[in-house]
Amino acid sequence: MNRSGNLERLKRESFDLLVVGGGATGAGVALDGVSRGLSVALVESDDFAAGTSSRSTKLIHGGVRYLEKAVKEFDRGQLALVRDALRERAVLLRIAPHLARPLPLLTPLYGLFEIPYYYAGLKIYDLLAGKANLAPSRFLGRGEAVGRFPMLRQDGLKGGVLYYDGQFDDARMNVSLALTAADRGAAVANHVAVTGLDKKGGRLRGALVEDRLAGDRWEVSARVVVNATGPFADTVRRMDDASLPNLLSTSSGVHVVLDKGFSPPETGLLIPRTEDGRVLFLLPWLGHTLVGTTDNPAPLSADPQASEDEIEYILRHLRRYFDLPVAREDVLAAWSGLRPLVSDARKSGTASLTRDHLIDVSESGLVTITGGKWTTYRKMALDAVDRAVTAAGLDPRRTSQTDSIQLRGASGYSAQGHLELERMGLAPDVAAHLNRAYGSRSGEVALIAADGYGERLAEGYPHIEAEVIYAAREELACTADDVLARRTRLSFLNEEAARTARPRVEELLAASTAAAR
Repeated sequence: MNRSGNLERLKRESFDLLVVGGGATGAGVALDGVSRGLSVALVESDDFAAGTSSRSTKLIHGGVRYLEKAVKEFDRGQLALVRDALRERAVLLRIAPHLARPLPLLTPLYGLFEIPYYYAGLKIYDLLAGKANLAPSRFLGRGEAVGRFPMLRQDGLKGGVLYYDGQFDDARMNVSLALTAADRGAAVANHVAVTGLDKKGGRLRGALVEDRLAGDRWEVSARVVVNATGPFADTVRRMDDASLPNLLSTSSGVHVVLDKGFSPPETGLLIPRTEDGRVLFLLPWLGHTLVGTTDNPAPLSADPQASEDEIEYILRHLRRYFDLPVAREDVLAAWSGLRPLVSDARKSGTASLTRDHLIDVSESGLVTITGGKWTTYRKMALDAVDRAVTAAGLDPRRTSQTDSIQLRGASGYSAQGHLELERMGLAPDVAAHLNRAYGSRSGEVALIAADGYGERLAEGYPHIEAEVIYAAREELACTADDVLARRTRLSFLNEEAARTARPRVEELLAASTAAAR
């Protein structure tokens, strides 16, 4: 896929829809728009999924905590959010089977009164999913709970409830969304920032943009602009009208990554009650253990950092539930992501703000979609395009098709595809990684590896040099961070390993760029 070709299209064509922001929602809007036959452009100031969309808990879920709030507070809005998310969970598992999978999760219980409470709650979760339920939740006795999760603190353990949700690779899903939109005709470009909005007669007619890699500036013409910039939605809204009040508050969600020895490979853990009334997940993820998350007010930042206090908060709760010691030096990577929360002055604390989404249309026609959560990105995108069509008087040729469009790598994917890659000479762990990350396109990466680029980028990790070349040629990767953080995920698994790999990644990217000229 040629980034320069997309840039040329952005310079010369006029579009029905210009999407600002290449996170999950923005990429989803782009795909929804082209699925209806609209001409679509998408620009992202950094890289696809560079912000919040790569920093999630990696769960495709309805939200057990939101269900608890819905029941306790008789909140129909939260209940509808859970129901919608459970429906969307089934769609994501269907359209990206290489990137998403069902995952059993255990909720350990240490008080007898907790057993009926959590069992009943998770049965309601099953019922809300309806035909899309992955498997029935069930109670496990103490012995079976320990068998599922041997690291659990056994003192006082009464048992647990096992239930099912989905797990996915968030950044690769986001990149796949953007590339699938491009495959279907959208002009998409990362590292292109919106510097202003263009108005004619009081109506938006496009945006002024800058290529952050080359420095070029130009105007992209469009009948409607969709602001899908997540936590930065208010910043773009003020380009339209500097007097507008905030729609959002932001909170920080910190995660840490530990060695795979801290979790069994096929079962996650839900810690149902932290010291401040939240929940914590411990999950097997890409051969490691992912733990999170926090939920604290945080300032707007392009690169939020995990504080030592937040890391210690997570480790402290693990020590309470584990018979296995967990120390700061066990943390291989840590990151923070900002959640865009729709403000509600009647509530206090970011944990109480809604995760539902909001669509705002300004007097000049700027359509802002914000709030929500990863699992519901597709519904958010569908609603946003509906509003954009109305606001600009567009005439789509079709209704949305995104509930059936398979994302790049899904068509022809086989869970046994790694066996063919092994026959091509790849090590079993490398073959399994490529099949999971690239799906039916993994063979293209394997062919590059066979051409002399099969060396590992870091010792002990399955990521290989061929992925860098493939990312540059086919996945619009431009920088080492694009590759290490969003195409291979190495930065999110082991920060030191990523630092070690960076010089070779930069060398391969430079060679790929030179070869493309």
